[in-house]
Amino acid sequence: MVRCPTPDCRPARSRLTRWLLAGLGTACVGLGALGVFLPGLPTTVFLIAASWCFARSCPWLEERLLRLPLFAPFLGFLEPGARVPRQTLAKALVIMWIAIIVSAAAVGLGDDGRPGLAAAVIGLGLIGSPFVVRLGQRDPDDA
Repeated sequence: MVRCPTPDCRPARSRLTRWLLAGLGTACVGLGALGVFLPGLPTTVFLIAASWCFARSCPWLEERLLRLPLFAPFLGFLEPGARVPRQTLAKALVIMWIAIIVSAAAVGLGDDGRPGLAAAVIGLGLIGSPFVVRLGQRDPDDA
């Protein structure tokens, strides 16, 4: 694990602040755990937030978080220079586009269909797809 050399990465001085951050970090871990099993609920974002909270409240909790086997597949992508495998990117894009098409059909078809909203869903999918692809092509120097 890489330690941040700046002063803002040190644990908070106030005992109350440390307790609040530890509690918030624990809540983020819980939400991240739910995200492993619930589609649509992000996991990595909550783990990043939990790691930040633990680094500033109780660094040994951050160490423990990094060692949890449940989160090992997600935390590996947080390492500097980590790349998402092409097969994983392809699966993510396929699942994303299935959800986009189903969503667009759900709002665009039917008696009270809204074709403008369906077009917006598809347009946003077209905008978001290159960002997903860029995840796998990240240069280690960018991290």
